[in-house]
Amino acid sequence: MQLIRMLRPKKRLLTRVFLTSLSIIALVGFGLAIMVNEQHVQNSYNKETAKLIAQIPNVAAELREHDLIPEDSTWLEENSIRKQYLIASCSIHYNQVWTSAKAVELGLFDTCERFNLIRNEAPPYYATLADQKNYFLYLLEVELGGHPYNLLVMKDAEQIEQEYNKFSRNTFIKLAIVLALALVLMILASIWGMQPLVKMQSELQRITEGKRRALSPQYPVELDGVTQAVNQLLEQSDAQQSRYQNAMNDLAHSLKTRLAAVHALMDDKNLERHQLMDEVMNQVGQMDLLVKYQLKRAMLGRQGLQHESTALLPILEQLAPMLNKVYQDKQVTYQQRVEADALFPGSKGDIMELLGNLMENAFRLCISQVRVTAKSVDEQLILWVEDDGEGVAPELRDKILERGVRADTRSAGQGIGLAVCNEIVASYNGRITIETSELEGAKFEIRIPIKSEKV
Repeated sequence: MQLIRMLRPKKRLLTRVFLTSLSIIALVGFGLAIMVNEQHVQNSYNKETAKLIAQIPNVAAELREHDLIPEDSTWLEENSIRKQYLIASCSIHYNQVWTSAKAVELGLFDTCERFNLIRNEAPPYYATLADQKNYFLYLLEVELGGHPYNLLVMKDAEQIEQEYNKFSRNTFIKLAIVLALALVLMILASIWGMQPLVKMQSELQRITEGKRRALSPQYPVELDGVTQAVNQLLEQSDAQQSRYQNAMNDLAHSLKTRLAAVHALMDDKNLERHQLMDEVMNQVGQMDLLVKYQLKRAMLGRQGLQHESTALLPILEQLAPMLNKVYQDKQVTYQQRVEADALFPGSKGDIMELLGNLMENAFRLCISQVRVTAKSVDEQLILWVEDDGEGVAPELRDKILERGVRADTRSAGQGIGLAVCNEIVASYNGRITIETSELEGAKFEIRIPIKSEKV
């Protein structure tokens, strides 16, 4: 079965367009050719009928020879030309009452009866007569010498058929030429029409190779919907990939501090074994929460995280001792001015990430003092994280909130922490600013609307 599927030719859109278009052209072409041929036969029949009407005096001459027209027809003497015709005279019931001498020679004695079988059909009248030859029949309803006549004039169809066959052959040859030209034009039109798809394939290939980021806008109107949908899909894919990458970088950045705390705990000789285990398990628990938080953010983005309120004091009581352990060699004096019922209007993971990054920077860059303050003013939560380090130069205060930009190039880092803080604050319609602290170092101020929803 798999082999059959492999050998089966793939369906091609161009083949379908060719076959459908060619079938329509051929159908219309052959239909027109048949109509032209039929019209040609009809015109030939009408022309022949007109000729016979013009030759009525000649026909009448032959009738007078057989005493069917009175002798006093002077107009006949003036216009007659001696000529023999295949003629049959029919009664009103189409019984043959007279046959011309030439028709008698061929034994055509039942022409009227045979014509009666086909007279209700549309002309031209075509029949096989008694001599087993094919004839075209022309009905002339005339009045000669005051007497009405139903005359059937017979013409051998061989010459007319040859002319018709020649005309038909020429018609179909011309049709074949037209179809060949149409096929060539279809091929050229298809190549030209398929160029946008070929271009799209090339651009998609370049996108998969990383040489492009989106499809170009120069496509026909009919493909606008496709190109827009593909570009939206690419944007979503890039955004998701970027979100995963950022989340993993943020996770690594966050875990770095916890791992440093574990190392510091392991080196602390003053802790009993059970105390050490409790502290290590506490850090492991925080790592587990961070992993879950970052994985959820990678899947849903910050906008998809649950909006809730989180008490600040428990978070600070976890972070401050941990950072004191990590930077115990600096003997940092830590202060906090936070009310017992102070709430952060968001998830626990967000506030841990926010305070964790800001406080870790403060402990790492300070000389000996770090201070955290929180209060509610005009339905806003205001947080200050300050230190007595070198501070941040004014020209760098906006730039360091971008990913990959660092103010301190002397220590290891990726420039991720402050960018994460800025993303978190922005997701709550908040704002983060950097100023100079009273401690003469950096002062990070965060303002978040308490009653606003995430954007």
